[in-house]
Amino acid sequence: MNTSVYIAKRYLFSRKTTHAINIISGISMLGVFVGSAALIIILSVFNGLEKVILSLYNNFTPELKIEAKKGKTFNPNTVYFNQLRKNPAIFSFSEVLEEKALVRYGDKQVPTTIKGVSDDFLKNKNLDSTIQMGRFVLQDANGKPTVVIGSMVQGSLGVNIEDKFVPLEIFSPRRTAAVNAIDPTSDFVVKYIYSSGVFSIQQDFDNIIVAPLTFTRELLDQPVEVSAIEINMVNGASADDLQQAVKDKIGTDFNVRNRAEQNALLYKILHSEKWAVYLILTFVVIIATFNIVGSLTMLVMDKRKDIAILSSLGAGPKLIQGIFFCEGMLITLIGCIGGMVLALIFCLLQEHLGFIKMGGGYTATDAYPIALKLTDFILVFFTVMLISVIAAGISAKVSVKGLEDIKQEL
Repeated sequence: MNTSVYIAKRYLFSRKTTHAINIISGISMLGVFVGSAALIIILSVFNGLEKVILSLYNNFTPELKIEAKKGKTFNPNTVYFNQLRKNPAIFSFSEVLEEKALVRYGDKQVPTTIKGVSDDFLKNKNLDSTIQMGRFVLQDANGKPTVVIGSMVQGSLGVNIEDKFVPLEIFSPRRTAAVNAIDPTSDFVVKYIYSSGVFSIQQDFDNIIVAPLTFTRELLDQPVEVSAIEINMVNGASADDLQQAVKDKIGTDFNVRNRAEQNALLYKILHSEKWAVYLILTFVVIIATFNIVGSLTMLVMDKRKDIAILSSLGAGPKLIQGIFFCEGMLITLIGCIGGMVLALIFCLLQEHLGFIKMGGGYTATDAYPIALKLTDFILVFFTVMLISVIAAGISAKVSVKGLEDIKQEL
């Protein structure tokens, strides 16, 4: 065993050491312990929240979305798109026609976005988990078209999906409108339809109406073109590979975006918040770790005679510095590993038992979500150890200052 490590262990665990120094060393170790545990727990909670939020968005966000670079719509009936829809790696190939519209129900009205989708859109089984009332279907038992409305639309209009006497009235400007001062409503296409369900995801989606593509085409007087093509992959297929292949083929005329690119702001906010908290807690760990400087300085003062004896026996300044450097590293290592083990146990219990609940009526999960990542443990370990190297290095330099004076005292 290395001499410096051996002596450092003896100093750290020796019962003959001054009681006050043991207490100060214990406090330093406890600070690293708590700081390391807090870092792991907070990062794991943020990972869990990120996973929950993204899963909610992914219920409506396709793995790939193709949109025209110029103009609002494009013709999907091209040779390439017809070949693409037959790709065996594609699970669903949904044509989407989306536009702003005005919806009226009884004496209330609200501006919204109507999203017309083809039949493949309903292949997404996660849609059922978003339903608050009713069902996520786009036709009734008689085969007549129906819509599914967002919770914000339902709340603004007070829609009763069980009432089959009052339909939704959806207004859209005519493409070739002529101003009629006597009857302004003649400048709008008006369609009547009933709602089959109400969904709730996030504010970005809860103000839209999902309708059959054929109904939306009639409303918008758009018989051929679409706003976007939404693609989801079969299990095991790579969306990134398909994205690159589509870009290589049609990238000059179309935007082909994956989920992260479709929700770029959301991903940026989630990552920014996580790293901001990491930096704040890292400062706490820095303060806790630098307590080691104080405890090692006191230990150096207590071991002045030992230092002088070791020096007289031939120990050089590097060996003496190594002893106190190893002492600081041992304090940090024990605190860091202990804190990470505690954090792991806590996170596993929270993940399986969910004993800490979320308030505010959060509907996606009733307990704080947890998602453990090996990279977080590695990051925290190296962060704490890097800080401790600096702190222990400072303390080690103190140990050899005035070495000649100590010898003279003896």
